[in-house]
Amino acid sequence: MSSDGGLDTVRTVAGALSDSMNSVVLGQEAAVRKLVAALIAGGHVLLEDVPGTGKTTLAKAMAKSMDADFRRIQFTPDLLPTDILGVSVFDPSASAFHFHAGPVFTHVLLADEINRASPRTQSALLEAMGESQVSVDGVRRALPDLFFTIATQNPVEFHGTYPLPEAQLDRFAMRLSLGYLSAEEEAAMLGTHHGGHPLDRIVPVVSVADIVGARADLAAVRVSPLLQRYVVDLVRATRNAEGVALGASPRASLMLVRLAQTLAAFDGEAFVSPEHVQEVAVDVLAHRLVVDRDREYGGLRAASVVEDILRAVPVPV
Repeated sequence: MSSDGGLDTVRTVAGALSDSMNSVVLGQEAAVRKLVAALIAGGHVLLEDVPGTGKTTLAKAMAKSMDADFRRIQFTPDLLPTDILGVSVFDPSASAFHFHAGPVFTHVLLADEINRASPRTQSALLEAMGESQVSVDGVRRALPDLFFTIATQNPVEFHGTYPLPEAQLDRFAMRLSLGYLSAEEEAAMLGTHHGGHPLDRIVPVVSVADIVGARADLAAVRVSPLLQRYVVDLVRATRNAEGVALGASPRASLMLVRLAQTLAAFDGEAFVSPEHVQEVAVDVLAHRLVVDRDREYGGLRAASVVEDILRAVPVPV
């Protein structure tokens, strides 16, 4: 496939998927664009927001729109790693163990309220998210070619929760927040529920194979050496920023470039512009920063640090 043809395919697939999801989750066009970008870029997403803002609906709408397998895990303090990965069960008739796959063997996984499970259970997702495989009983088992995790957590309720460690946060390509709808959008949402839930009216508009193919086509989107250095300068600036105890990792640089390529392809562009990098910089970098405790109590927020860096680092021309 030619470069132009590949970019056209990415744009068509992304547009169809986004339009389908926006028909169900109203007023969240920016979040949908970034969520679809993460899917095609091969990253995973942490949705951090208060209950009832449409996080689960968004994940289900994505899966139904591309006819993908979907599994939802409600994370609780008593959830075990085997409840996620699967377990080997002994079959007396065959005198052998047979592996029963857990819900992680799917295309789209919703890890709901991930911070309510113990660190041991949370870590069961690390290998799956990082390498698209799991190890059970010493055997490595590959996940589907398309494996996309959407994890959720409530940012205001901390009783009975286990904060995600930095190593796990770094596995998420970006952290997004949906926020509340405007009064007009909320009224329009009520209208979409007449005659049943909008999810029931979704039909597949793309396939899993289309998404996998779009990922391969991203290689056609060029990233100039100047843009690469711009990304490096942004990420390195987080490591030296005042009030930051731990900055973003090289993995953040890789994902920032990959997501910028995806957004460029969405827009029909054959090259990445600084605007594509800036569009997702806060979402990619902020959750990877550890702010000094004293400065955090004083009101310093990671997102504000990244915004200041975007204003300070020279933009290539």
